[in-house]
Amino acid sequence: MPVEFPRNERAERVIARLEAQGYDACAVGGCVRDALLGRRPHDWDIGTSARPEETLRCFADCMVLETGIRHGTVTVVLEGEPIEVTTYRTETGYADGRHPDRVAFVRRLEDDLARRDFTINAMAWHPARGLTDRFGGREDLAAGRIRCVGDPARRFREDALRILRGLRFAAVCGFTVEPQTARAMREEQGGLRSVAAERVNAELSRLLTGSDAARVLREFADLLAGVLPEIAPMRGFAQNNPHHCWDVWEHTLHALQVSAPDSAVRWTLLFHDSGKPPTYREDEKGIGHFPGHPAVSERLADQAMRRLKFDTGTRERIDRLVKLHDIPAENDPRFVRRWLNRLGEGDFRRLLEVKRADTLAQAPAYRPPRLAMLDGLEATLESVLQQQDCFRLKDLAVNGRDLLAAGLPEGPAVGRTLRFLLDGVIDGRLPNKKEALLAALRESGPGRRGAE
Repeated sequence: MPVEFPRNERAERVIARLEAQGYDACAVGGCVRDALLGRRPHDWDIGTSARPEETLRCFADCMVLETGIRHGTVTVVLEGEPIEVTTYRTETGYADGRHPDRVAFVRRLEDDLARRDFTINAMAWHPARGLTDRFGGREDLAAGRIRCVGDPARRFREDALRILRGLRFAAVCGFTVEPQTARAMREEQGGLRSVAAERVNAELSRLLTGSDAARVLREFADLLAGVLPEIAPMRGFAQNNPHHCWDVWEHTLHALQVSAPDSAVRWTLLFHDSGKPPTYREDEKGIGHFPGHPAVSERLADQAMRRLKFDTGTRERIDRLVKLHDIPAENDPRFVRRWLNRLGEGDFRRLLEVKRADTLAQAPAYRPPRLAMLDGLEATLESVLQQQDCFRLKDLAVNGRDLLAAGLPEGPAVGRTLRFLLDGVIDGRLPNKKEALLAALRESGPGRRGAE
């Protein structure tokens, strides 16, 4: 059955030019997989029998970046579009469990495909010859199956990051992991200790935003606890509370499943109740409570993200959302303005998404009033934004120059007074009008004390 591929004129020009010089060339790897799934590939990778120096000669009149020439990859830039061109190669000896000790350039496409991780990534396509599939990748795509090329234990010993890549593909594509491959993932998971934390972070983040993340986390929780030990105590930990119908881990997975595929939201939900096991207490009726669990969850989240080398901004955002996930919410414009001021619109929306997912993962009897409140709160948020309510200093009708002109001396009192006036506007005690704010300044004790 013929395969309909999306055309990419620049990729085809690269292939044609290499072939005109006597070399074999075709599209390989992820772009072929995505095209067969009916997705438009983000990037086109070309494999070729040309050595890197031969590729450079073929494109001497183009912009060419020697991005990974040591391993056979150069990037040809045609009309602003980068196309990676990589020499067919074999790899041997993975002493560090991550990188090949030796890369040998070869002329045959089949030898190159045989070194790849999963069958769905070991296919090639040519505009005239069509699909090359030596390992059943197309059949595995149709079956929704992740399967290694060759011996899976060998593949994972070569590069342990492939374990997380396989789980990420399963979560993003909604695929299952073939039993022999799944068994080898578990047997070889110790190799993940040698993988750079940044690479583990990248794969986990993409896994978490997959549409089937909850299922993969459930099925491979034992494996993932090796890189995320913070999740282990949640598994099977009964909450013994009428508000909850699942244990802590199942509650977490249900919340993930119904949340938006935003990376910060998903990481927040993964950690939001991680502090429950160490804070668990039972009252005299045997009902479970978790006093102070958001703060403990924040600490565990921060610990995990520091280990995984999250950038500071992302780590602080997720820490903050974890800490705030359980705050009481009010459908009140003042509440909305206060939290918009504290978090900004993006993170306030993320907090509401976290609270909604958290609610949907609780006992059904307790959901309706909380969901109704969140619906109203989101409507109030839209109203506050549409009316352009003031919740930031830059939106305040007065600024530092106005306060100086009104007689306030330069110094810290200016900032404190602006904050005092903004708080008054946010809480609805003051209108955001210049005359009214200056009048409040003249009448307010805090303003005069600040001047002193």
